[in-house]
Amino acid sequence: MFVNFFYELKRTGVPVSLTEWMTLMEALSKGLAFSSLSGFYHLARAVLVKSESHFDSYDIAFQNYFKGIETPVDVLEQAMEWLKDALPPYMISPEERKLFQEWDLDKLRRELDERLRTQDGQHHGGSKWIGTGGRSPFGYGGYHPAGVRIGGESLNHSAVKVAAERRYRGYRGDETLGVRQFEVALRKLRQLTSRTEGEKDVLDLDGTIDATCRNAGRLELVWDRSRKNTMKVVVVMDSGGSMDPYIDLCSQLFSAVNRSTHFKDLKFYYFHNCIYANIYTHPACVSRYAVNTYDFMRDLDPEYRLIIVGDASMAPSELTMVGGAIDWAEMDNEPGLLWLERITKHFPHAVWLNPIPVQWWEPRLYYGAYTISLVRKLFPMFELTLDGLEQAIKSLKARF
Repeated sequence: MFVNFFYELKRTGVPVSLTEWMTLMEALSKGLAFSSLSGFYHLARAVLVKSESHFDSYDIAFQNYFKGIETPVDVLEQAMEWLKDALPPYMISPEERKLFQEWDLDKLRRELDERLRTQDGQHHGGSKWIGTGGRSPFGYGGYHPAGVRIGGESLNHSAVKVAAERRYRGYRGDETLGVRQFEVALRKLRQLTSRTEGEKDVLDLDGTIDATCRNAGRLELVWDRSRKNTMKVVVVMDSGGSMDPYIDLCSQLFSAVNRSTHFKDLKFYYFHNCIYANIYTHPACVSRYAVNTYDFMRDLDPEYRLIIVGDASMAPSELTMVGGAIDWAEMDNEPGLLWLERITKHFPHAVWLNPIPVQWWEPRLYYGAYTISLVRKLFPMFELTLDGLEQAIKSLKARF
């Protein structure tokens, strides 16, 4: 059963074995897919995929094999049906854009619920109904200063909530272009113990020879303290959305850090746009990978060097408003800036690496420059280049 899916996985580069495939067949026979395509998707991925670096290839194979198969629709899927036959994207000029507009989360939810109950078909180019290419607060491909994007791609970067399922691309571990340069730069972050710390547990060969010669040839062992790396690093990476154009660059950095063996401890976490009450252990920033942010700070002492990687580009409300998180299901009770302030207070040594070129960080030059300026007030921010990384490392190595 599904034997062609097995070959499609092989074709797209997923290293699946016959043993794993037979395990999947056994799981299906026990009904663990719950007779749904989404259940099969998650079950097969859990059984067949051994590394998160293959998630993208798995998704491609799944799409190729199951393309066209329909599953029962829910309310949002009905809305997605209305968004077919989209109009061309409605692009706005900088003069038309409003920098920020106050909005009410409960009102947005009520209005969307009302549209879903009363709308009876496709509408495009208007200002009220769920559609595309217009000024409605619901849909995609248009513009509204405080809208809800349902499906589609972010073009004018004005949505304050995203109702359709988000896609998070994992950072690949096999990128090689530029990885070597990143590795060399990261080595400068090493911090060795001094000769006055720790126990003398390493044989000092030169000292032993010298002492033995001075002792008329009688062996005299001389011991010294080992020079161990004491640097502890935590890397927190923005995943999905506006970070997708920089996935290759971030993958190079991820590969370089992941291959580093010269840190005492190294940990990875993820977030989307801004850190709120939860932080995540997987690029798919969903609830099953969530870690309470207070627990995150309690488990990692202030000696950790914190490296945050993200474009810091989002709706201003995500930083300044309660309920401002872009994900529809996220119910944040405190503004994002408050959480970022807590993190900077806990980690005295922290930097922010931004893949957006530094020349676009000034307000009005780039759609996300306003939120970049807010984040820069809290974190030393450096461009995600080799020069920027070296400057960030110098900042991280500064003494308390």
